[in-house]
Amino acid sequence: MTIRIGTAGGGTFGELHLQTFSLLQRQGRCVLAGLADPSEEIRGNRAEKYGVRTYSDVAEMIDREKLDAVTVATPDPAHLPVVLTALEAGCHVFVEKPMDVTVEGCRAMVDAARAGNRLLQVDFHKRFDPFHAQVREAVADGRIGEPLYGYAWMEDRIEVPSKWFPGWAPRSSPAWFLGSHMLDLFRWMTGGPRAVRVFATGARKRLSAMGVDTWDCLNAKIEFEGGLSFALDTSWVLPDGFEAVVNQGIRLVGTEGIAEIDSQDRGAAVCYGGATQQTINPGFQFVSTDPHGNPRYVGYGYDSIADFADNVNFLKEGGTLDSLAGRYPDGEDGLEVTRILCAIHESAETGNVVTL
Repeated sequence: MTIRIGTAGGGTFGELHLQTFSLLQRQGRCVLAGLADPSEEIRGNRAEKYGVRTYSDVAEMIDREKLDAVTVATPDPAHLPVVLTALEAGCHVFVEKPMDVTVEGCRAMVDAARAGNRLLQVDFHKRFDPFHAQVREAVADGRIGEPLYGYAWMEDRIEVPSKWFPGWAPRSSPAWFLGSHMLDLFRWMTGGPRAVRVFATGARKRLSAMGVDTWDCLNAKIEFEGGLSFALDTSWVLPDGFEAVVNQGIRLVGTEGIAEIDSQDRGAAVCYGGATQQTINPGFQFVSTDPHGNPRYVGYGYDSIADFADNVNFLKEGGTLDSLAGRYPDGEDGLEVTRILCAIHESAETGNVVTL
């Protein structure tokens, strides 16, 4: 039987979910059964584009559409009630990162998933970038040696908090929005170590002056068990004239080797209609048209979402959660990232080293 999936939240990232499931629906891998969003404008637009039935209430969508799974792309601070509603209704759940902005909320999700024997998967899509997977394999087979330290940066243009998400950016930060990706990526590459100490600094200048009360940048040093360390720079105040929406990369140094990945510059640049030249990352999401005139969605941003649908299909066909263990970013991974992020914010606010 084909699985029935509904999405909660039809904004920027929710549309990524809808695009993925519309493609999988054409391939017979799922039914895109519903979208729940409080915005009448979004519901109307997405219904027209994707032919999906829409609802203003998640619980009603789950009940009326008899869903097997729900994907959650609401604003970060609104994840918890939607995830719990879906899990308690017996649905498998895929949730955007960060899983929740509190450790308690993450733990509630993990407990609910475990109690209902349901899949809880987090959209840490950087795991699905083949460049990153290659580094993880190099660590696992010893080519880098024992990991010693790493560094990552992820910086957005200021349009992201000021124009894309001005309503809820004050309840988020560049560490929540961007750093969550890199923290999970570094842990995944290095075997999932547990953080023991965090120190962070930050600044509130540009966005506060624009009336968006949030951090411009957060810069952290995280020490993991065994002495492994990781430096992380996040910001979302790059000028709108910067060549890419996001500037990002990661490096890892071990006793026997080094790996560096510039995730911004993938060798692709465009300039249309006399606009400023833009550096793009087609590896994340690339939209084109197939030979039959249908939209084609390619990239690790879609692969991560499609992986969830494949996992739900596997479970519906009789597979077990135990046999999937370690093959996807789960609730415990999401919990650990949130635990570190809470410590980053506490350290930046107090000026103290936070011991975990």
